[in-house]
Amino acid sequence: MTRACIVGWAHTPFGKLEDPDVESLIARVSGEALAHAGVGAEEVDGIYVGVMNTGFSKQGFEGSLVALNQPALAHVPSTHLENACATGSAALYAALDFVECGRGRIALVVGAEKMTAKSVAETGDILLGASYRKEEAEIEGGFAGVFGRIAAGYFQRYGDRSEELARIAAKNHRNGVGNPYAQLRKDLGFDFCNKVSDKNPYVAAPLRRTDCSLISDGAAAIVVADAETAARLERAIGFRARAQVNDILPLSRRDPTAFEGARRAWSKAREQAGIANADLSFVETHDCFTIAELLEYEAMGLAAPGEGYRIVREGMTEKGGKLPVNPSGGLKAKGHPVGATGVSMHVMACLQLMNEAGEMQVPGADLAGIFNMGGAAVANYVSILERRK
Repeated sequence: MTRACIVGWAHTPFGKLEDPDVESLIARVSGEALAHAGVGAEEVDGIYVGVMNTGFSKQGFEGSLVALNQPALAHVPSTHLENACATGSAALYAALDFVECGRGRIALVVGAEKMTAKSVAETGDILLGASYRKEEAEIEGGFAGVFGRIAAGYFQRYGDRSEELARIAAKNHRNGVGNPYAQLRKDLGFDFCNKVSDKNPYVAAPLRRTDCSLISDGAAAIVVADAETAARLERAIGFRARAQVNDILPLSRRDPTAFEGARRAWSKAREQAGIANADLSFVETHDCFTIAELLEYEAMGLAAPGEGYRIVREGMTEKGGKLPVNPSGGLKAKGHPVGATGVSMHVMACLQLMNEAGEMQVPGADLAGIFNMGGAAVANYVSILERRK
């Protein structure tokens, strides 16, 4: 099997963008990523597009949209993928499989979502498509309500960790100040995040507004190439390991606070890479809600179940800590256009490994961990990246 590398990328700002639809977002990054990689559209053998949609737009069939702005790609096989909030990673992994099995040498991956054209209520209902509607559709607060229940269950079992969630939010907003692509580049401070107020009300108790990621528009793209092709290009970021592990969709059929699928995905990736957590330079993890990041510390094995608060209090995951987590600001500050998120997380990691992350840069970063999940830890993707060139 030929190992594939990331050889180029592009990224829009995230936020409430003027782009009218997902087609225009896809157009913004497709050509730019190819130019960054130093390859022509005529060299692309496959296209993989990640858009969740499920109601954000009446226009489906998103795999066909790339060629509208890049006519040279009109006859290139193109596939649309959807895997809830892990849609972007699903598209990237499909492209990697395509290249590594020898079906093509270069693939273009695009992740995008236009979310802000819908009302907050409509968006909440659309996102519930990533839950088990037969049992969870009536949860008050939409998907925030799903994670609010998870947080409430965790607090009941292990104690109230609202302060630690506020510290996670404050950390990620502080990091996001240095991210030029971030939707909210403002250091909100711990006191603001920790206090319930008119500006920071409960969204789905015990989760406050600052515990919830943002509704966002945005797109990101990655060019993947086989090792031989990557050798002639300017840059190459390789996968030391990658793993996908799923879990049962209904929360009623598992322990919602255990994130067992995430734990197994991290375990598989570390074993494949031959590393321990201590070998990682930093991690970009899926903080759709602050309780998710806390549970992901435990799923990684940084702390025992119920002990994730210790990681927060010790400052391990701060930018200057032993294992910086979300130096980009994470979904919390950067934004979470669901189809783009997984691709974006890999781009953020590539910038770090190339020492091109600017104010986000973790000094000496040479091994990146990425965790992207769909639903409440249902589809779990872990990538371990390193610079090859």
